[in-house]
Amino acid sequence: PWPITELQNLGDVEVKMTVTLSYFIEPNPSSRNVSSKYRYPSHLLRFDVKRPTESMQEFMERCSADAQDDDYQTGGAPSDPNWLLGSFRNRGSLHKDFWTGTAAELAERSHIIVYPAIGWWRTRNKLEHFNKRARYSLVVSIEAPETEVDLYTEVEAAISVETVTSVEVPT
Repeated sequence: PWPITELQNLGDVEVKMTVTLSYFIEPNPSSRNVSSKYRYPSHLLRFDVKRPTESMQEFMERCSADAQDDDYQTGGAPSDPNWLLGSFRNRGSLHKDFWTGTAAELAERSHIIVYPAIGWWRTRNKLEHFNKRARYSLVVSIEAPETEVDLYTEVEAAISVETVTSVEVPT
């Protein structure tokens, strides 16, 4: 949930958004050649944020094109001057970047996407790793100077906490 209303209320106040994506990559057990981009990681993930001038359709198309990019080390990163690291954030399996701008600009961005990129699963179809789940953690924080606006409360109200309990009965 994006605190659009509260960010719009802040207007031209400068805010900082930190996005951290962490996930586990499965190393290729049959290859010691880590120089090839397809050899070591089983898969890669990336994140991106919608730009203010993009429609949702344009945003999805851009991210879809980035997911097909063979240059996994540098591709997929935004050419957005508001990001601190930009294309350098896509190395490894822990990606962190910092966006700085006005609260109103951040309100217009409104969506974050996590999407897959290539890995050794692409060249080893017989192992059927394309059916495996990729677990990840995405942490987003928004910092604003001391103001009367409470960003946390709006986000907390939008999140529904669901507790799922499963019980296995021996047969």
